[in-house]
Amino acid sequence: MTTSADSMALPPSPRQPGTASGLLCGVGAYTLWGLFPLFWPLLGPADSVEILAHRIAWTMVFMLGGLLLFGRWARLRGLSARSWLLVAAAAVLIAVNWGTYIYGVTSGQVTETALGYFINPLVSVVLGVAVLNEQLRRTQWVAIGIAAVAVIVMTMSSASVPVIALVLATSFGFYGLIKKTVPMDSVTSLAAESVVLGPIAAGYLIWLGASGAGTFGEHGVWHALLLVSAGPVTIVPLLLFGTSARRLRLVTLGALQYLAPIIQFAWGLFVMHEPMTPERWLGFGLVWAALVLFTVDGALAAHRSRRKLARYETTVVPEAIVVEVPEEPAQSTK
Repeated sequence: MTTSADSMALPPSPRQPGTASGLLCGVGAYTLWGLFPLFWPLLGPADSVEILAHRIAWTMVFMLGGLLLFGRWARLRGLSARSWLLVAAAAVLIAVNWGTYIYGVTSGQVTETALGYFINPLVSVVLGVAVLNEQLRRTQWVAIGIAAVAVIVMTMSSASVPVIALVLATSFGFYGLIKKTVPMDSVTSLAAESVVLGPIAAGYLIWLGASGAGTFGEHGVWHALLLVSAGPVTIVPLLLFGTSARRLRLVTLGALQYLAPIIQFAWGLFVMHEPMTPERWLGFGLVWAALVLFTVDGALAAHRSRRKLARYETTVVPEAIVVEVPEEPAQSTK
């Protein structure tokens, strides 16, 4: 998700109704996303491809059921051919993102998946500049440069490029870029994306079952229910995020997005005990420094925009002037 200075110029008032509930929903959404490393390993012995197929297929089932239940099916039928092409591109990108993330978690590389989502905001900003011709302030360029140095440091220290992190960051960055051009709410958009890939995922699962390679129904009821729950697990945080996005200022929402990778990083480090070399710590430290610099700069820019708007309203829209008009003398009646 990218945000330009213009989009942050008119944030809603922090005292608007629903801010507290919006904050609660936002924290809930990012906390659930941060706890995903706990969930996906539970779906073993299914491999990452089968888990991804179940996630897409069951998301389609639940989303279409919700659209039919609440009478929103017409929103999908009204999409233009161009919108469907953009939805298809977004669906492919989010499938790549989901699949890479599931693979990273189930293969014991949680900290690298966290790195991908730490880098993602900076990648989104670069895409905004390159594709949407958005303008960056000098501090933002410095933050992006620090993040680039971080990736170079970690690549040189391990003699390999952090592929999982870069795929996660770039796939979600391009996904957000496409979403900016599709005039749909998040729920309808996810439903449309699941319609594009859901039949393919369902066909793959049917083929797995027919060939005896699938795990659905072969490892007890609990395993089957966990695979089915991949749909609601995907949908619930998205609904919470959609609610928070409507009720919170962009600056607040932007700060919350770091909650998920922080939880993921902590899980990989303290629970999974993944190795962290001094060079890797240095790389993460540089990324965090870049994010702090970027976030503080965005918050200050939003504050300056609000102050400028307040001065403009005070200058251009003066208080109403009350002019007293003397009453006309009452006409005498005869």
